[in-house]
Amino acid sequence: MPDQPRPLRADAARNRARVLEVAYETFAEEGLAVPIDEIARRAGVGAGTVYRHFPTKEALFEAIASNRVHHLIDRAAAFTEAEEPGGAFFAYLALLVDEGKADQGLVDALAGIGFDIAAAIPDAEKQFMAVLEDLLTRAQRAGAVRADIGVRDVKALMVGCQAMQRYSDDPDHRQPDPRRGPGRPDRPVAGRQG
Repeated sequence: MPDQPRPLRADAARNRARVLEVAYETFAEEGLAVPIDEIARRAGVGAGTVYRHFPTKEALFEAIASNRVHHLIDRAAAFTEAEEPGGAFFAYLALLVDEGKADQGLVDALAGIGFDIAAAIPDAEKQFMAVLEDLLTRAQRAGAVRADIGVRDVKALMVGCQAMQRYSDDPDHRQPDPRRGPGRPDRPVAGRQG
């Protein structure tokens, strides 16, 4: 019988949990480009502690991404049981875009930026694509989505929407509201309804 790994000491378990929590928050806010040393600093531990639990940045993100993708798969269950397949499909897409708005690391992973989700957590990626395809197929059968759209098209569209959602919420990239006058964001332009 192979040796079972020893359970973590209480302090080591707390450190691991803290690293995962901080890494999730950091990746969600800033994406995958954040260095391990910065995650360690924010978690209040040394870089060696992070590397002891997660030998590579990819291993750290893999633990987080697996959890996040399984969360999205679990959330899909309610949508697959909905009576109106078209509405369920579009509601799930909206949920995915909203999740991406709050989680840049998830967007990066789904887009394959800095992390190959299909290679790192292939079972989770397959399960995610399967539930997305099931919702798509049901919506297509109901006539709510064109039949020539594939699940990879939907994933690409979703990733693009997630990126644009985050971009449009960035005040440095926000487009001026055409209903407002120049230099007067609080007053509508005469003749236009705001």
